Amino acid sequence: MKIEYPPEINNLRTWGLATVAAFASGMIGYDSAFVGGTLALPAFLREFGTLDKDTSSNLVSTYQAGAFFGAFAAYPTGVYLGRKWGLFAASLIFTVGSIIMTIASNNTGLGPIYGGRAIAGLAIGMASNLAPTYLSEIAPTAIRGRLIGMWEVGWQVGAIIGFWINYGVKQHQPDTSDSQWRIPYGFQLVPGALLLFGTLTMIESPRWLLTRGREEEAVRNLEKIRKLPASDPYLVDELALCRESIRAEREVVGASFWGPIRYTFGQSKLRYRMLIASSLFAFQNGTGINAINYYSPTVFRALGLTGTSTALLTTGVFGIIKGLGSVIWILWLIEQLGRRKILMGGAFGGSICMFWIAIYIAVSKVGTPGHTSGELSAGGRSALAAFYLWTLFYGSTWNGTPWCYSAEMFPTASRSVGMTIAAASNWLYNFAISKATPAAFAWSNYGFFLIFACLMVVSIPYVFFVLPETRQVPLERMDDLFATRPVWRAGEIILNDIAQSEKPSDNLPRAHPDTLERSGNNRDDGVSTPERKDEGSQKGLDVETGDARNY
Repeated sequence: MKIEYPPEINNLRTWGLATVAAFASGMIGYDSAFVGGTLALPAFLREFGTLDKDTSSNLVSTYQAGAFFGAFAAYPTGVYLGRKWGLFAASLIFTVGSIIMTIASNNTGLGPIYGGRAIAGLAIGMASNLAPTYLSEIAPTAIRGRLIGMWEVGWQVGAIIGFWINYGVKQHQPDTSDSQWRIPYGFQLVPGALLLFGTLTMIESPRWLLTRGREEEAVRNLEKIRKLPASDPYLVDELALCRESIRAEREVVGASFWGPIRYTFGQSKLRYRMLIASSLFAFQNGTGINAINYYSPTVFRALGLTGTSTALLTTGVFGIIKGLGSVIWILWLIEQLGRRKILMGGAFGGSICMFWIAIYIAVSKVGTPGHTSGELSAGGRSALAAFYLWTLFYGSTWNGTPWCYSAEMFPTASRSVGMTIAAASNWLYNFAISKATPAAFAWSNYGFFLIFACLMVVSIPYVFFVLPETRQVPLERMDDLFATRPVWRAGEIILNDIAQSEKPSDNLPRAHPDTLERSGNNRDDGVSTPERKDEGSQKGLDVETGDARNY
């Protein structure tokens, strides 16, 4: 199905706002990449002493614990401060935490690093909730997928920088200088400052302004974001749909702070979807990604790579490949294959790679006393190639899809609460992985990879039997989608029903008549017929989507 949009909506201002919001994920990506490598730097060990597995896991997991609570703190912050000032507050808190970490020394011990990571984690949890929400609220339907994809781009750019910062300081800073470890910690201030000052240029979400009764400001902001006057039929229709959505939401949950919470937890169908969202992040961590992110030098030593510089260089390549996978996901896969095929295909390919790595380590006993050499064997090189192939599978499938799926599956009245649970689940499983990984390696280095391979295999039937396909399904039809059986055909059934429908749905507001006249092909149920035939079709923006809504 093709839907026509005015080309003005795809403008530099919209992309600029998305870039600012992506600075939030840049903070997250940088931390996930730099911390494990920094803990292995000779200068850090000289400053604070050799770290046992409990200390290293505590240093990493303190951040995830803070982020878990920050995800919940984002809900009242977003309700009362809005998206713009909520992100400003998160960036300010993150900056404070980064400064506290950087001023630690052998005189203070690890206390400032523990405290700073908890504070920075709190900010990260807030940002991981508020930034995707902001992106979804300002994005026009025509480019929504790619705009929300900027969240993943920011994450991967931050990760790549974090990996290579560690390699750079190891190469160019002496092992006896505290600059070797302070530079990676201090560099956290860069993405934090970019978000801090970037939020001052942000335009507040028009939808949030409408929920607060600030009608005139909402209209002005939407004019700025869309580069269209308020009298334009597209904006007239968008505002009408947004007002109707908010009105319907308030009829269901009311306008109170606790209304959406009571409504979401009071509905069995929504509790079920929260469970699905949480499970997706459990399986995402079950791929092994965060264990590798946070303890990458340890992972590569398990493959037989020796030397801090070698491990850091290999980790930097890992970051680049993961970023490449995310680009493939954003530009091609997410809208072409759909969510289910992406997740099952990524799990299948990734599990084969992890099984091969586990078999190699178990047979060669690499990394154990008497079985470590300075060079990789032919088997070791094949295991490293399998690891990089796994990275590509993960980066182009499980990396961003759980965030996308979670944002789509909840109705408007419960989306903020549902995303809070999804974000908190992500950080809860991050915390568990960061605590368990050092002990898992101490128990069995090949078992570490074997566990993740098995979890990926388990995720395949789970996705097939539990997750309906959300691709092209309008947000307003999610209740119908999740009620349709069989699950593996639910998306197809709903899309066929939409295509064959001849009357407006009782659940969807009618499109504004001016828009119907302008497009010439939109039925008043919000669904587009295949093609426009009028001359103005050359000026529109064609997109392959079944969602004719902006909010």
